[in-house]
Amino acid sequence: MSPSEWKDVSLEDAIEFRNGKSSPERKDRGSNPVYGGNGVIGYTEEFNSSSETIIVGRVGAYCGSVYFYQGKCWVTDNAIIGKIKENYDGRFLFYLLKLLDLNSHRTGSSQPLVNQSILNSIQVRVPKQKQVQERIADLLNALDEKIELNRQTNQTLEAIVQAIYKEWFINFNFPGATGEMQDSELGPIPKGWRVGKLGDIVEFIKGVSYRSSELMPSKYALVTLKSIARGGGFNNDGFKEFNGRYKEIQILSEGDTVIAQTDITQNAEVVGCPAIVENPFNYEKLIASIDIVKCVSKNTSLSSEAIYYFLKDQQFKDYCLSHTNGSTVLHLRSSELPNYDLVIPHPDILKLFCRIIHSINLKMLENNNQIQTLTKTRDNLLPKLMSGEIKV
Repeated sequence: MSPSEWKDVSLEDAIEFRNGKSSPERKDRGSNPVYGGNGVIGYTEEFNSSSETIIVGRVGAYCGSVYFYQGKCWVTDNAIIGKIKENYDGRFLFYLLKLLDLNSHRTGSSQPLVNQSILNSIQVRVPKQKQVQERIADLLNALDEKIELNRQTNQTLEAIVQAIYKEWFINFNFPGATGEMQDSELGPIPKGWRVGKLGDIVEFIKGVSYRSSELMPSKYALVTLKSIARGGGFNNDGFKEFNGRYKEIQILSEGDTVIAQTDITQNAEVVGCPAIVENPFNYEKLIASIDIVKCVSKNTSLSSEAIYYFLKDQQFKDYCLSHTNGSTVLHLRSSELPNYDLVIPHPDILKLFCRIIHSINLKMLENNNQIQTLTKTRDNLLPKLMSGEIKV
């Protein structure tokens, strides 16, 4: 696209900014999302913006974050409302603001701030024709919609497995169940099942302790505490490339289950939470770090993937919390993990559960790999589309 088809403008030429307002009295019900600087924080029947809205984080840790919503919403006083002016496409401007890294325009150190004056003064280049803006936005939005669809699909698939787990191993309504029960120290359980220790079926291996000097560009990477999402699940942002020593038993493969042994979140949302390891960047080796415990099945009927769902149980989380120490940093004593009491199903039921979830987990892994590919494609296209290097 030739330079003559683009124009230089300030953001105030394209967007009218105004501060949000204090949160509504009730944000626990309703159809309209409530946006703060960190995204959606609730829902309400009230709204202070309608139609297309760009939301910009105004203050604090989420200063400069950018969101876009089409429809009625409430924007709090931790964020700025951006209303699109005539002859501009809202989605195009949203992607443009994402590319600008608004956090780099902040003022203040102890309390970072982005205000309306800062936003209004930022100079940008945009296509003169709104139709061109729309075509660029359509392309980027198509990628984002596919990414979001894959995420939602995986959430649904995991919810299905969680429902199967609850129905079979909590409600004891499993295939072939006869209703015959026997007493145990954990209450009535199906005949042929038993109560045991977690250490009877799972071996726990501590991750490697490392020095900062060992973190360097490498084909090997550590799976770290950041690899565990809040509430459980795997986070692809947690890898640290590593060139230090490790033991063979600390090597991780896709499908292995790990547990967070440490927590620095305010509400203990990570410690004791499991995740199934992924390798979206195709590292030659993944190694468990010091804050991670690798879980290895001792039972031929129990796959590593299935361990994840047994450890996702709220009772296990409560057990872990009762065996942590520390105030600012919580630490789970790994020596206590083998002592957790649980109901161990009949081997035939375990094998059937493992077969079912294996195919589901393969589909989830495929979706996650697609997410990584699509995200990389979008991120590579974004600056080229926004500069006119690629014509659409």
